[in-house]
Amino acid sequence: MAGHSSGDPGGLIVGINVTPMVDVVLVLLIIFIVTAKIIVTPAVEMDLPEASTAGEVQVVLSVIVPERGATLVDGEPLAGDDDLVRRAAAVRARSPQVRAVIHADGEVAHRRVIATIDALQRGGVYRVAFATLAPAPAPEATP
Repeated sequence: MAGHSSGDPGGLIVGINVTPMVDVVLVLLIIFIVTAKIIVTPAVEMDLPEASTAGEVQVVLSVIVPERGATLVDGEPLAGDDDLVRRAAAVRARSPQVRAVIHADGEVAHRRVIATIDALQRGGVYRVAFATLAPAPAPEATP
């Protein structure tokens, strides 16, 4: 046995083989890294507008308004504005301080974004923020 001081199985263990444990930990680390990348990546490709004052916002109710297709709330597609009102009211009932973050594609019509805000307000959600991208850093001029 690889941990015994002599060939006697009843002898004292003088060392522990940690290679299997390291292998398992590395596999779990890889799984967590891959999973985290999938969770952070949005499911819908969007061209978000840039803002100079973009900041972190506590996301409780995530509303995605893509250029084409149904509006998504927390990753689930909605049938229409009435469905959004029901979902917003349900979340508001659980958490009175609920905040909604709207991820609207840059090509979405203004009236569709306003309709989304109106539906959230009818559901009792009055704290609304917009997701934006931070502007790309300007290239430094070389003398």
